Amino acid sequence: MDLKLLLVSILFGVFCFSNAQKEGNECINANAKYCGECIQAGAKCGWCKDPEFLKQGETVSTRCDELQSLIKRGCDDDMIENPRGDQKILKNIAVTNRGRGEGKQKSEARLKLKPEEITQIQPQKLNLTLRSGEPQSFDLKFKRAEDYPIDLYYLMDLSYSMKDDLENVKNLGTSLMLEMSKITSDFRIGFGSFVEKTVMPYISTTPAKLLNPCTGDQNCTSPFSYKNVLKLTSDGKKFNTLVGKQHISGNLDSPEGGFDAIMQVAVCGDHIGWRNVTRLLVFSTDAGFHFAGDGKLGGIVLPNDGKCHLENNIYTMSHYYDYPSIAHLVQKLSDNNIQTIFAVTEEFQPVYKELKNLIPKSAVGTLSANSSNVINLIIDAYNSLSSEVILENSKLPEGVTIAYTSHCKNGVVSEGESGRKCSNISIGDQVMFSITVTSKGCPKQGKPETIKIKPLGFTEEVEITLNFICECECNQDGIENSELCHFGNGTYECGACKCNEGRVGRQCECSSNDVATEDMDRTCRKDNGTDICSNNGDCVCGTCECKKRDNPEERYRGQYCECDNFNCDRSGNKLCGGHGSCECRECVCDPMWIGNACDCSLDNSTCMASNQQLCNGRGTCECGTCKCTDPKFQGPTCETCPTCPGVCTEHKECIQCRAFGTGEKKETCERDCSYFNLIKVKDREKLPQPNDATYPVMHCKERDANDCWFYYTYAVNNNTQKEVHVVDLLDCPAGPDIIPIVAGVVAGIVLIGLALLLIWKLLMIIHDRREFAKFEKEKMNAKWDTGENPIYKSAVTTVVNPKYEGK
Repeated sequence: MDLKLLLVSILFGVFCFSNAQKEGNECINANAKYCGECIQAGAKCGWCKDPEFLKQGETVSTRCDELQSLIKRGCDDDMIENPRGDQKILKNIAVTNRGRGEGKQKSEARLKLKPEEITQIQPQKLNLTLRSGEPQSFDLKFKRAEDYPIDLYYLMDLSYSMKDDLENVKNLGTSLMLEMSKITSDFRIGFGSFVEKTVMPYISTTPAKLLNPCTGDQNCTSPFSYKNVLKLTSDGKKFNTLVGKQHISGNLDSPEGGFDAIMQVAVCGDHIGWRNVTRLLVFSTDAGFHFAGDGKLGGIVLPNDGKCHLENNIYTMSHYYDYPSIAHLVQKLSDNNIQTIFAVTEEFQPVYKELKNLIPKSAVGTLSANSSNVINLIIDAYNSLSSEVILENSKLPEGVTIAYTSHCKNGVVSEGESGRKCSNISIGDQVMFSITVTSKGCPKQGKPETIKIKPLGFTEEVEITLNFICECECNQDGIENSELCHFGNGTYECGACKCNEGRVGRQCECSSNDVATEDMDRTCRKDNGTDICSNNGDCVCGTCECKKRDNPEERYRGQYCECDNFNCDRSGNKLCGGHGSCECRECVCDPMWIGNACDCSLDNSTCMASNQQLCNGRGTCECGTCKCTDPKFQGPTCETCPTCPGVCTEHKECIQCRAFGTGEKKETCERDCSYFNLIKVKDREKLPQPNDATYPVMHCKERDANDCWFYYTYAVNNNTQKEVHVVDLLDCPAGPDIIPIVAGVVAGIVLIGLALLLIWKLLMIIHDRREFAKFEKEKMNAKWDTGENPIYKSAVTTVVNPKYEGK
């Protein structure tokens, strides 16, 4: 199993190495036939235009290689074509530093800036010259301007369910003007309304219902699709007056035709009065929406054309075109820099939140049942939208990629898709975006392309003109039908022939129809052999063109591709020992090196001992290495004698501190005792024996301060490394056996105590018996007196009743 794992690891390593090589050789893999094709292969590729650069057998495509490789192969730096991309800023107006309330100190001209005179994005226009694979980066600055003008268009659903809402909106103009004056001094407001398409089944088409779609005594206006009631104006009272004249209408189904209205508001800029400022569209409804495809219910199949169809401020083509799709709306809102605020009731919040996720730079607010909170909703939504900047770019040419890195507030840096935006931007805040543009190859045949980058919801943009480097500068000096290309069969440019169609060969000397003839192949066989170009190349036009290797450092060359620079002897796994070059399979050694693999040095400085003698006078210097003639001495300069007297004592302290952490050098062990490899063994039998080793081994036995012995061997192995094997257990003299001693002492004390107790008991028994015998004897001799005690009194008292008569 271990062997299988090892083989798998080796194969995987070879595979990865091979892939890494191929990925790193884009210049070689391109097989470029001319300079322009070479520089399109990658940013690291260069073309050597030196006419004498190619060696015999090398193809024209070997002129294309990485720069360092070309220089190493003998191409002068000034003969290498390596054009680089650049950038030029054409318009770079600084972002506007402008605040409200500055009028008393600043000039009137500054206060009365027109919207087009306010700059929030920098730079505005630049040229990028792109070389294939070489990225060009620039910084884009965005600053949210203070007192920036705002256009707000209020688009309201006037179906019957919005009746109470209309009453509150009638006074919206002046109230909203007052609130927005806290944000900007230049605010305009407009109003539009919508109901539904004027065909069945969306509305009732009976004559009476067309006049008054409401039931009962309700007075409603005729149904309509979309009506532009008030063009954007700074007159809040006019807003109140015109909106106050509006009446509720009605329809049959629940979803409304709001998408038709949004499309017209977006594309009818002249009718609405949009300026190039912040554009807000407030969409107010309490119902869902119809979208593309729903028009089929009314027999409408033509897709929405996304054009303006307002006549007398009324949408006239609702019966002709279907509802727009969400994607169509997104495109038109983005193209016209309109930010949408959906003011909808709680019931439809989930639907419009999903719609918000599909429409960039949009917000959703919860509208109260009677729209009484609409002003706060608009203010909150505006603050949310304006606090975030998101960059988008126009369609990129094929082969061009763009990457964003954002540098937002508080040092927040993001890349990838997150690098397009910054959040929590307050008025006056400035953020930076690093934008990198990269091309691959030569898009659009080198024709300039223009792309635009802009923040969503803003009218300002950056215009970038892309120019592509598709040819080398030396291409301009090319000579068409040059005599150098076999009587004018090609264009001589950049040191090589670019053959006309139908011609091949280094000098275009052959017709492509005559390339594979037997006569031509014969000139590609060495010594009339059978192998064409030594099986290392192709015979083209009677001349060998050698194959390429995956490794760009390895090449075939020669008249028959018989030579290469990688099949020479190796030493230390290095070609020619790393001290020479491989020329036609033989090593050409550097000065002071000889041998088939250039592995023998003529420099004897490495053999010089500390006493300035070659090999310490105890050996000979061969190829920079000492061969010791005295077997007792070892080392690179024959100065080490592991078996000489004093070796054990010399290394005792270091071995003691490293193996056991004791001794006089334990504090400086790491500094003073790291000159040998320490190997621990379990017992003395495991120590190397003199007969087993191929180098001298010194056995040592030393004693430490605790009278413990430790055993080790000292040797210098064949790699001139000092090697110490040490038994990891100390051999200390045996101490007294504590347990028997303690047990004996305790047992002795116990036995003595018991003996003393027995003696005491025996003495007490004897004493008691003597006393008892003495008592008995005195008892026998005693005489007792039986007379009455004179002080004795009887305890009985007799009393006689004097009245007793004995009856």
